[in-house]
Amino acid sequence: MSEKMVPIEGESQKKRVCYFFDSDIGGFHYGPGHPMKPTRIRMCHSLVMNYGLYKKMEIFRAKPATKREMTQFHSDEYVEFLSRITPSNMNSFVKEQHKYNVGDDCPVFDGLFEYCSISAGGSMEGAARLSRDKCDIAVNWAGGLHHAKKSEASGFCYVNDIVLGILELLRYHNRVLYIDIDVHHGDGVEEAFYTTDRVMTVSFHKYGEYFPGTGELRDVGVMKGKYYALNFPLRDGISDENYKSVFEPVIQQVMEQYDPSAIVLQCGTDSLSGDKLGCLNLSMRGHANCVKFVKSFNKPLLLLGGGGYTMRNVSRAWAYETGLAAGVELGPEIPANEYYEYFGPDYELDVKSSTTDDLNSPAYLDRVKRIVLENLRHAGGPPSVQMSDIPSMPIDQALEDPNEDEDFMDPDDRRPMRLLDARRQADGELSDSDDEGEGGRRNHTRYRDRESEELNGGHKFGLGGGILNAGSMNTHGAGPSGHTTAVRILSAVAAESAMDVDTPSAESNAGGSGTDSAAAKPGETAEDDPLAKTEDKEEEPTADGMDMVVETVHSP
Repeated sequence: MSEKMVPIEGESQKKRVCYFFDSDIGGFHYGPGHPMKPTRIRMCHSLVMNYGLYKKMEIFRAKPATKREMTQFHSDEYVEFLSRITPSNMNSFVKEQHKYNVGDDCPVFDGLFEYCSISAGGSMEGAARLSRDKCDIAVNWAGGLHHAKKSEASGFCYVNDIVLGILELLRYHNRVLYIDIDVHHGDGVEEAFYTTDRVMTVSFHKYGEYFPGTGELRDVGVMKGKYYALNFPLRDGISDENYKSVFEPVIQQVMEQYDPSAIVLQCGTDSLSGDKLGCLNLSMRGHANCVKFVKSFNKPLLLLGGGGYTMRNVSRAWAYETGLAAGVELGPEIPANEYYEYFGPDYELDVKSSTTDDLNSPAYLDRVKRIVLENLRHAGGPPSVQMSDIPSMPIDQALEDPNEDEDFMDPDDRRPMRLLDARRQADGELSDSDDEGEGGRRNHTRYRDRESEELNGGHKFGLGGGILNAGSMNTHGAGPSGHTTAVRILSAVAAESAMDVDTPSAESNAGGSGTDSAAAKPGETAEDDPLAKTEDKEEEPTADGMDMVVETVHSP
């Protein structure tokens, strides 16, 4: 086990984790000055790969959602509009843009429908794999777009992948619990299930002159769904301790009374301290504690992304929470990766709380918690559901026979990339490539080298760790970081006259190539990324070494 990852103590059983990532997601751009940046998902994936988490879980590139699949929730006219509108023809859809709320917060950009398809496809396939017991936890950081309505875009969200994922879970599960820890209220999901008792929605969010303006304490659902929507309104600056003091008791009581058979957790990171649009004060560990607590109930769990507008902190938190899902805690030092400069000046994983005032007094939190738990008691015990046949959907065939085309593959070709991505390294599994640069074999190409070093008084012979070997320095070869930034190499060379180099694993090198790989394509760098030169207020490196600082808009 590398020092990059430490197993979590006290875990009774290892979880089977399915992780969804599509390398195309980082190529979409909402437009100049817009705070939503899909590049954050690729930054997170770069950390996931370079920490070595790919060894602990199966990685999939989900099939993008089709128009038919989207219309399970969204209206036909709205989905058709999203599929047709582009920046070049948007002037022909002025009336429709107003009707569907597309324009300012939710701009028209190149590849809009493909972006929505990737986001929704990951959540739907993650839900389908959970329902078929192919995994215990499914992770889709490109999902979590909780503001989208049936026929309306809202809050940077166009297609509500969460609702589509929950609908997939409801085909197999009697009751589904949805938990939202984004700083904004999960209004789109709550509205979709406001009249049913088969889905309970629980949202912890900032309330009061804040987007979207919903999520009041008294909003509890209607008709059959009355008391199955719980809202916990918060004030500015809540700390880790106060958040934990309300989150854990409420969720514990919900689990005991509602007894869901599956859980969906929206992990919006705009509740972190220092977010550009958020106003809460959670640290990375305070945010991740919610994931850890929900995971402890050992229910099928779908982890989704959401808000988060300070990219370096979003990627830190989601990478750390991916590690928790896989049963490991990531080390504090950021490994070398293609976005390494973004994490300066400390290059550490942690996101710390600030010294801002917490306006949530203990008396306020206790009063709100008491009312929320009282609303929960009104709901009574777990509602019963009439048994029925499971409706058939197109996704069923793809999951039941994922290798249907293998008879037509050339046996002389190497294994397709999706099979390598789906491989998970068992604990304690070692080979002549997998464990090089880790544990007792660090910097030794063979065990015999270590023995000869001991016999010769600790002196190394040959080229094992000399300066001549520094030219072949690699960053573990996994995913998008198969190349280290020049800045990192030069600074390291200046610090040490001779360097010990980790030997890249054969498997991780394989995981970094191929068109269907979960990792980015070889040759991509931060310089090639059109969003690496974005309009962040953060200082971000550009291709010529200069820093570009552009003002962002403050959308809700």
